[in-house]
Amino acid sequence: MKTQLEHARSGKVTPVMIAVARSEGVKPEKVRREIARGYAVVPANPIHCNSGHAIVGRAFRTKVNANIGRSTERSSSREEILKLKVALSAGADFVMDLSVGPDLSSVRKSILAKCNVPLGTVPIYEALSLVEGDVGRLDEDLLLSVIKKQAAEGVDFMTIHAGLLKRYVSLALKRVMGIVSRGGSILAEWMIRKNRENPFFSQWDKILEICARHDVTISLGDGLRPGCLSDASDKAQFAELKMLGKLVLACRRRGVQVMVEGPGHVPFDQIKMNMEREQIDCYNAPFYVLGPVVTDIAPGYDHITCAIGATAAAYYGASLLCYVTPAEHLGLPTADDVRAGVIASCIAAHAADVARNLRGARDRDNAMARARMNFDWSRQFELALDGETARKRYEQTKSKKEKQPDHCSMCGRDFCAVRATKRLTEMSGIRSQRCRSFAGIK
Repeated sequence: MKTQLEHARSGKVTPVMIAVARSEGVKPEKVRREIARGYAVVPANPIHCNSGHAIVGRAFRTKVNANIGRSTERSSSREEILKLKVALSAGADFVMDLSVGPDLSSVRKSILAKCNVPLGTVPIYEALSLVEGDVGRLDEDLLLSVIKKQAAEGVDFMTIHAGLLKRYVSLALKRVMGIVSRGGSILAEWMIRKNRENPFFSQWDKILEICARHDVTISLGDGLRPGCLSDASDKAQFAELKMLGKLVLACRRRGVQVMVEGPGHVPFDQIKMNMEREQIDCYNAPFYVLGPVVTDIAPGYDHITCAIGATAAAYYGASLLCYVTPAEHLGLPTADDVRAGVIASCIAAHAADVARNLRGARDRDNAMARARMNFDWSRQFELALDGETARKRYEQTKSKKEKQPDHCSMCGRDFCAVRATKRLTEMSGIRSQRCRSFAGIK
C-alpha cells in the first residue's frame, strides 16, 4: 500500500485528496502538489475508516487539535468519549488521545470508533503504562510493538520524540523548568539511566517502516519545548529543532508524511522568529504548535494566553494549533474546559486566516456584518463560532417586549447606533455597501 505522499509524488490524485480539496474549496491538484512537496499532510490511516479527512499546511485553512485522555488519577472511557463529542461539536479538526494508565488499548478503540476526525496518540505513554511506570523496563522492542499495535488499530498520526538526543539533556537541565514534556522527560531519564541514545532515534528506520505500511503521519515531538518564558528559544530547544529537520528529510525519503511540533511557552516578541526558524530548519514541514502561551501568570485563563500566541503563530507560519484549556497547569480538563479551549483556538485560527488573506476566510465575517445590520439574530447565531453561547447571552438580556427587536439591550432602542445609521441612510438616500452573497455559508 502506498502512502498519500507516495501517491502525490507519482502524480495520482486520490479520493482522500479530492475530499480534502472539496472541504477547502480548492482544486485537487493543489492538494496533491502541496503533499508531494512535503508542505502539507493528510493524516489518513485507512484502517480508521470512519474518519473524515483534514489537511495541515500553509496553503490551507489553519486547523485546531484538541487533546483528551484520562489520567491515572481521574476520568474514564465514558468521560473521555463525552469530551470527544464536545471537542468535535466545538469545531476541533483533529483529536489526540493522551490517556495514561492501564488498558489503554480499550480506551483508544472506544475513542477511535466515535472519532470522525483524524486521531493522534503518543505511543510512549502506553509503553510506560505497560511497564507500570518503571522507566528502566522500557526497551526498543516494547516501543516498536506499541507503535505497531496502535497503527494496526487505526491511529492516524503519532507523536514520536525522536529528535531529543542524549547530548541535549544536559542543556535542558540548566533551565528554570527543565523538561516539561511528558514524553521528553521519560526519554531523558531512560537515556541517562541506561547511558544509551534515544531508542526512537536508534530505531528510526523500523519506525518509518511501520508508519509507511499504515500511512501513519509522524508528528515529530518537541521533547525539549520550553515550559516557561525564561526557557524559550534556548540552545536545547533549537538543538532539537535542527535534529527534527534531519528527521523530516528521512521521513520524506521513505514516503512517510511528517509534521513538526513546536514550542509551548514563548514571549510574544519571539513567536515570529520561532515560526520562521522552524520553516528553515525543517524544510517547510507543517508546524504544529502548542499555544504558544505568552505569559506564565494566568492559570485558569491559559486558553486566552494560548489564543493570543496562537494567532501570531498561525499568521507567521504554524498550520495546526493544539488547544490549551483553562485547566492547563492545574489539572485534567473537564468537558467544559475542552469546549472553552477549542473555541479559543478556533478564534485564533480564524483570525490568522483572515489576516493571511486566505481565500474565503473573511466571507463568514462579512455575512455576520450584514446579519448584524439587519438585526437578523438567528443568522448571527448560525454564523457564530459558538452560536449556542451567543444565543444564551442574548436571551438572558433581550427585551421582553419584542420577539425580534431591532436593537440589543446594550444601548436600547433610543441609543442604538445601528438603528440611527439605518435612519440616516434612508434620509440621505445613500445605498449601503453591498457585500457578495453569503447564502452558502454554514
